[in-house]
Amino acid sequence: MAGPLDVLPVRSGEREETTGSVPHIQLTAEPVPEVDAELRRRAYLLPGVIDQESRLSLPGARSLWLSDDVEIDRPDVLQSGREFGHIHPDGSMHVWLPVERASEVDESKWGELHPWVTQEGFWDGVVMVYTPESPEELEISLRLIVDAYNFVTGSDLDAAAVC
Repeated sequence: MAGPLDVLPVRSGEREETTGSVPHIQLTAEPVPEVDAELRRRAYLLPGVIDQESRLSLPGARSLWLSDDVEIDRPDVLQSGREFGHIHPDGSMHVWLPVERASEVDESKWGELHPWVTQEGFWDGVVMVYTPESPEELEISLRLIVDAYNFVTGSDLDAAAVC
């Protein structure tokens, strides 16, 4: 697994179809049960990340919520409490990343920028990561969750070592 500063490979195939507006959801997602279960299991192995209902997304979305004992280095980018991302019921997710990394996710077709990134007061690095459908895509999705965790907390976790 590559580290957080490594360049993302270009995702094969076409972009996924999404609403392109809010609610920002993927329209054609077909989660693979084993991949989806592993995404969720491993995402919540990160230190201090709590699985709870999202405060920012549609019903059924699960928050990537930081427990009170985890220091937040970038509170300015968060929208609600300690949520630095959430996983939608279909396995796609929104995560808060550095703007450059979010742009890279968009350009390499692993996801797309949130429609509100140009609005005043909304972090420009919010990105939707498409539903992972294979073990290889799962690794990229997990790496991006760790990138978001590291960005918000100021940590330097290695995705391969923690999840």
